[in-house]
Amino acid sequence: MSDVYRTPDHRFEQLDDFSYSPNYLEDLPGYEGLRMHYLDEGPAHAARTFLCLHGEPSWSYLYRKMIPIFVEAGSRVIAPDLFGFGRSDKPTDDVFSFDFHRSSLLRLVERLDLRDITIVCQDWGGMLGLTLPLNLTDRVTGVIAMNTMLVTGEMPIPPAFRAWEQWAADHPDMDDAMQFIDHTIAPAVLDAYRAPFPDQRSKAGPRTFPTLVPTTPDMPGADTARRAIAWWQNEWTGDSLVACGLHDRILTLPAMQMVAGWISGCPPVLEIPEAGHFCQEHGEAVAEKYLELYRR
Repeated sequence: MSDVYRTPDHRFEQLDDFSYSPNYLEDLPGYEGLRMHYLDEGPAHAARTFLCLHGEPSWSYLYRKMIPIFVEAGSRVIAPDLFGFGRSDKPTDDVFSFDFHRSSLLRLVERLDLRDITIVCQDWGGMLGLTLPLNLTDRVTGVIAMNTMLVTGEMPIPPAFRAWEQWAADHPDMDDAMQFIDHTIAPAVLDAYRAPFPDQRSKAGPRTFPTLVPTTPDMPGADTARRAIAWWQNEWTGDSLVACGLHDRILTLPAMQMVAGWISGCPPVLEIPEAGHFCQEHGEAVAEKYLELYRR
């Protein structure tokens, strides 16, 4: 890999409600020379592990309101930063792809030997995370999906997504991406979301993600999404909850109802009226509802 950016540690100092200690892996097979960051909170041998997967253009800071609730319930929480995001290393050349990101998450689960996993996902965290059980059938026992989708390239593309795609192409600095996607984000936390990305060189990951969405059936990731939908419909027997921030302009309530319909045995969508695309900003209600439904 020709060039890798590592965000200086001082960028992550004194973030509100985010005093978690960093953890790093530098030996993921196939990712030699790259360091992945993850949060690891709660008991190491808990009966349940919540694997919290962020999307675009966020990082593990997104889960700061849900992590304490899961830990208080006696669970372990693993919240990685995808390569190109957060405190993880950021390749600056053209290495990002659907499989690049998906495989890194599979290697993380294997490396940490995570079991009894509840996948907690939103945005690209779900586009990737909802496909992981195809390879981790015996490790995944639950799922919480928020404002996300499995994209096969066969569904109509919402005009709001096309607007986001065009905005991202026109604004390579990505500085105002959070507000463009979600107008409900509190201004006070925007600097924390921007912390990993101090300059253009650090933003290859966020710039690339809009181009990776499988908008045609032959794009990378589309077939994996099709197989995942079939798996959730026909093979899934675990715990599940789908939530929707109702201010999302792209992944609206009907879209999330479709996702819930794919997941066998899933209860009705939990609606979060005050939330937008980044449902985790009001994620306490989601975490508490899941624990209420599936106490252990």
